[in-house]
Amino acid sequence: MLSAIKDISLHFSINTKQYTNSRWWLGMLLVIVLAGVAVALSKLPVMQSAQFSSLTIGIVLGIIVGNSVFSRIATHTDVGVDYAKSILLKAGIILFGFRITFAQVAGVGWSGLLTDIVMLSGTFILAMQLGKRVFKLDEQTVILIGAGSSICGAAAVMATEPVIKAQAHKVSVAVATVVVFGTLSMFAYPIMFEYMGLSEHAYGIFVGSTIHEVAQVVAAGTAVSANAADTAVIEKMLRVMMLAPFLVALSFCQSKKRAKAGNTISNEDNKSGISIPWFAVLFIVASGMHSLSIIPQVATSAVVWLDNILLTIAMVALGLRTHVGAIRQAGIKPLLLALCLFLFLTLGGYVINIGIAELF
Repeated sequence: MLSAIKDISLHFSINTKQYTNSRWWLGMLLVIVLAGVAVALSKLPVMQSAQFSSLTIGIVLGIIVGNSVFSRIATHTDVGVDYAKSILLKAGIILFGFRITFAQVAGVGWSGLLTDIVMLSGTFILAMQLGKRVFKLDEQTVILIGAGSSICGAAAVMATEPVIKAQAHKVSVAVATVVVFGTLSMFAYPIMFEYMGLSEHAYGIFVGSTIHEVAQVVAAGTAVSANAADTAVIEKMLRVMMLAPFLVALSFCQSKKRAKAGNTISNEDNKSGISIPWFAVLFIVASGMHSLSIIPQVATSAVVWLDNILLTIAMVALGLRTHVGAIRQAGIKPLLLALCLFLFLTLGGYVINIGIAELF
């Protein structure tokens, strides 16, 4: 226990030094300025009539800047941009809990939980079968792409990496694929909404159970309505919470495979680096506080405003890190695998969502 506390303290001290240098401040300044532009543009009548939220505009601005001038300043801003893409995103999701009550969570019900389980397991199993048997990809790449597509995008990829001890370039390839197709889903779903024949609640369940990244789920839900966004985030957070048991199961399977192969593994090597999604737990705490009306309504409104700013900043950062070069780096086979999973999530997910809804 003391050793674990010492490791956490050392990690925190290292990050503190990292986040107070010029690369952190300049990166934060960049994403904050772009987020401010996105918020301003979202208030224009033409953007409001098109239902373009600041989140959607933010990622578009990020992609434009990320594939033009960002490469020239990346070495001076990368720490702040990555901080916004990870830490501020999680902070935004935690604060999103103040928009949601347990009554709404109950509204998702057992059908929402079953939908997440079916989509997660189905997507990952399909990834393993197609990746290894059809596309002949190495197991690490397949697992990383499968985890990212089935659970929560880049966050799942990064959490899976220490469990399977994946090589850095394979992690980059997996992140590139899930960001690309998750972003495509984020834009495509709101356009498809009026043709789906789904209620806003059912659309939220569909979005939360099939889109890759949490931030992309927020954007796709918000583009339709606040009710759809709330339902989508609740459904997505149930899916994110499955990351921990997924990593435990994956670690167990990897250990059995190594043992079967006759490898001699030390106790240190057996440490899988299981990552518990604490931001999902804190999201529940925030929802509980909102459900019990612990915080005054005025303060809650201020928190919701701050949350929208944080999520917009995170979307800008995500866009800055979405590079055309990363798509080329991924190669054709990983992209084809990710495309197949995207089609399963979109088309198969639509059928599965309707099927499960009819059971309840």
